[in-house]
Parts: sequence; structure tokens; C-alpha cells
Amino acid sequence: MNWHEIVGYLASALVVMSLAMRSVVRLRTVSLAGAIVFVVYGVLIGALPIILANAAVALINVWHLRKELTSASPVSAVPIDTDAPFVRDFLTANALEITNSQPDYHPSVRDTFCRLLTRDGLPAGVLIGEPSGRELEVKLDYVTPAYRDSQIARWLFNEGKATFTAAGFTRLVAHAHTTVHRNYLEMMGFRSEGGAFVLDL
Repeated sequence: MNWHEIVGYLASALVVMSLAMRSVVRLRTVSLAGAIVFVVYGVLIGALPIILANAAVALINVWHLRKELTSASPVSAVPIDTDAPFVRDFLTANALEITNSQPDYHPSVRDTFCRLLTRDGLPAGVLIGEPSGRELEVKLDYVTPAYRDSQIARWLFNEGKATFTAAGFTRLVAHAHTTVHRNYLEMMGFRSEGGAFVLDL
């Protein structure tokens, strides 16, 4: 096997690997890497069809990644009842993932604040909380793996904070029971206070 073939096999491996990614962003990133390596392979063996096809694939991946990693793609938080059939089905379908990231979440009749998080009009996650005056205790903040690397959370707690302020809240409170969740809250701007994490709106 010569080194030209090694480059070709590497490109093939990256493309196959991309198909196993659950996250849209990771899929596009690995697919982009595979396309670039395929372009290099095409140049090495002098195959113009391989170069052109994979250059096009690389440009398409760049376009989609830019869309995913910026606010150019529409994100919204749609009011919905916590006991709506869709919410129940969504929580059931993602129960294992929710348990792994936020094991302390258990549905409660006090959880009256619910927003369906969407990306490009498609369901991407859900936020459920328990109101207490002008404070909202965030009980569940979950986004499906396909959209987890997108900018949904950053939008929600920054440009999209009107989701909370329009409902009269001035502060969010969350409790983290896993390292992953704790790191996520800190990344979103929550600060530790009295055993909880808070974010002033």
C-alpha cells in the first residue's frame, strides 16, 4: 500500500464515521474533513471528478455548519402545556438521555412553565420549570443530541431571554446533580449561589 492509498482510506473512514454521528454539527464537521481529504486524494491521483465532487461536498458542509453555529437559523421557544400529548411523548422518547444528564428531574403538577424549543420549525428540545413569584426554577432543560451542538441554549439564555422576562421572571434557578450539567450551566452564565445555580435576567 502506497501513501496515496492511505490518504484515500483515511478519507473513506472519515466519511463513514460521519454517518455514525448523532449530532448534526459533528456529522457536518467530520464529513467536511472527509471531503477535504478526498480532494487531496483526488489531486494526488489526478482524478478531477473526485476533486470536483468533494469540493462541492465541502462547500455544502461549510454552508450548513455556518447556519448551525450562528443565529441565522430560526430558533424559538413555543409555549406549550406540560401535560400536552406531544410533551409527554417527547419526554418518554428521550427518557434515558434525560436521566443521564438530569437524573433529578421528575414531572410535577407545579411545573407549569413549559417551552418547546425549535430549530427551523422542528422540535429540538424542551424547557420545563416551576414558577415562584418572579423566579423560575428550571426543572428540565433538554435538547436532543442532533441539535445539542447548535446555538439553541446560548440563544435561549441571551437573545431569547424574553422567553422568561415576558412571563414576568427576573431570575432563573437550576440545580445540577451531574458534572456535565454543572459545566453546562456555568458555560451558559449561571453562577453558583447557596447550593444552586442562578442566572439574573
